[in-house]
Amino acid sequence: MRMRLWGGFVILVGTASADDWPAFRGPAGDGVSAEKNAPVTWGPDKNVKWKAALPQPCNGSPIVSNGRVFLTCAEDADGERRSLYCFDRKDGKPLWARTVEFGKKMPTHETNPYCATTPAADGERVVVWHASAGLICYDFDGKELWSRDLGEFRHIWGYATSPVLHDGKVILNTGPGKRVFITAIDLKSGKTIWETEEPFKGDGDHNEVGGYLGSWCTPMIVKDQILCAQPGRVVAYDPRDGKALWWCEGLRHKGGDLAYSSPVVAGDILVYIGGFTGPGLGIRLGGKGDVAGTHRLWRNEKNPQSIGSGVAVDGYVYQPQSGPNRIDCIDPKSGDTLWRDPAGGSAYWGSIVSAAGRCYVTDQNGTTIVFKPDPKKFDLIGENRLDEPCNATPAVSNGEIFIRTFNNLYCISERGN
Repeated sequence: MRMRLWGGFVILVGTASADDWPAFRGPAGDGVSAEKNAPVTWGPDKNVKWKAALPQPCNGSPIVSNGRVFLTCAEDADGERRSLYCFDRKDGKPLWARTVEFGKKMPTHETNPYCATTPAADGERVVVWHASAGLICYDFDGKELWSRDLGEFRHIWGYATSPVLHDGKVILNTGPGKRVFITAIDLKSGKTIWETEEPFKGDGDHNEVGGYLGSWCTPMIVKDQILCAQPGRVVAYDPRDGKALWWCEGLRHKGGDLAYSSPVVAGDILVYIGGFTGPGLGIRLGGKGDVAGTHRLWRNEKNPQSIGSGVAVDGYVYQPQSGPNRIDCIDPKSGDTLWRDPAGGSAYWGSIVSAAGRCYVTDQNGTTIVFKPDPKKFDLIGENRLDEPCNATPAVSNGEIFIRTFNNLYCISERGN
């Protein structure tokens, strides 16, 4: 286990290689890469090292671990066959695919095709969450090591949470649905270590007053706390036993109780933007029990539609929005928006990643915006078009960027390949 000191807190990082991108939002789950080099310009016929065709549209993002690239994909439009794909990172050659024959069509939103999750890997094992079709662990040759049926997760908008690996455990925020819980499962054996239910009122799709309800949040781990946005609140769990250490209410609004993105931590402040134009919160980490009255620094009632997760760089938060379509720079101490880039283009569903002193985010048209993180102004570096729909987040590994569109998996490189 490696340790990284950041913002005054110790972040625990898995045993994967330093140039890997082994989970959603990277090695520490914060969207930050330690890479010193990353591509700046590309296009359909420029700086594409390789691309691999994919059978169905999907919102799940690629990961890179120990020379392999993994991603999820449905084999059919109804999601009755759900797969994990493995590619050789050098040339994009498909190495294997493992498919779960679920044989049942579940509800989802048309903008959220099946297999919307991102796998997680440690260089030897890879874990994939197929929601009602199960949680499965494979080795890097595609051999199934274990699988778990955690129940049915039915929601009108489908599913999208992704597993996180931490200290020999698979941390998973399940749901949305009639039952929601966060759990830790032993990575080697597949046995449940702990399980903590999230209380809510409603039928799984709607809360008790008819507003929409659900969390699609992938947790992140900071200072040995699991930080996760649940439908109406942000919660910090103890990774050892799953007990809620503290929580902060404030995500409920007239549109419902909704959490789409993952938390962003800048120093000792957690910033979260609720779903469906919901409230924004600034919370000082720490405390015990209900900390809304002691640690909540600010609450902004209404925000743009926020689906992708932001990134913290040098004490400021850069947040992608999807209605209006723009990027905001937020002061985490006050919640003030310091600047907004000129609205335009397509919506941002993917999350922002930081690498080589730049920020990258891909919009729904497959155009990746590259900008310099600067709290004083929006400093655009480039716009790189692939001209294919995309709702995923780029992965940065060893000087290359991996982008998953609805049609293809791309490896972007400026090494003259």
